[in-house]
Amino acid sequence: MLTRSHIDTVVQAALDEDAPWGDLTSETLIPADAVATAELRAREAGVFSGGEVFAAAFALTDPSIAVRLHAADGDVFIAGDVLATVAGPARGVLTAERIGLNFTQRMSGIASLTAAYVAAAGGTAARIADTRKTTPGLRRFERHAVRSGGGHNHRFSLSDAVMAKDNHLAVLVAQHGSITAALQAARAALPHTAHLEVEIDRLDQLDAVLAAGTGPRGVGTIMLDNFSIDDLRTGVECIAGRTIVEASGGVTLESVPAIAATGVDVISVGALTHSARALDLGLDVRLDA
Repeated sequence: MLTRSHIDTVVQAALDEDAPWGDLTSETLIPADAVATAELRAREAGVFSGGEVFAAAFALTDPSIAVRLHAADGDVFIAGDVLATVAGPARGVLTAERIGLNFTQRMSGIASLTAAYVAAAGGTAARIADTRKTTPGLRRFERHAVRSGGGHNHRFSLSDAVMAKDNHLAVLVAQHGSITAALQAARAALPHTAHLEVEIDRLDQLDAVLAAGTGPRGVGTIMLDNFSIDDLRTGVECIAGRTIVEASGGVTLESVPAIAATGVDVISVGALTHSARALDLGLDVRLDA
């Protein structure tokens, strides 16, 4: 959840990084009593995200700056649309401009890319989800942007759920002798509220995972990692609705329709956050007479 407190903390850090001792250019060239208005305008089509973050950049720079949002997070826009207006002391507007733009361009880019993936999975029940491949320190911002684009969030952190990946399984098997015994021991040690997900990269691992039990008292999700379309389909048929099925690994916009059509429940896509291009938004500023 993206809270006001978290927004203010991260945005203030960005402002301090960008103007640690003030904005020398604005303080030198712009009269202290100058007033400016500005429009946040889209230069290409997309999905909006980061409105509150954009507004916080100006409010934290100068509380007398007023920001009016004309688009809500999740709104679709076209090139030329005005997404927000800004009015207040010119020095503050110019100081906050870059930071406000950086955040909303990045977040709107993620939202727009996510919306494209969601559309590609259209007509199926498959959810598009993000991963932990986020920019350090910006996970809440980027995951909010994924939701703005119609996607879903995976576990937020390592503290939220158990995900047994290949390296974990190798250690567990060495201790317990089999994947099944290792997963049963893990499930027995967990509180009933904890979710257990297991990643496999070969079909021949599936039976051993299923033998550990499924659902709330067993494996809650099985991730089929880097499977071919045929193997995904076979995996879904073998699991037969006993637990959530997640597909991951090298997912692209071109491959999503075929992956979704196999019947998987979740498609996790690292590219939503690690490869999204910042959207082209501009802030057109003018000094008031």
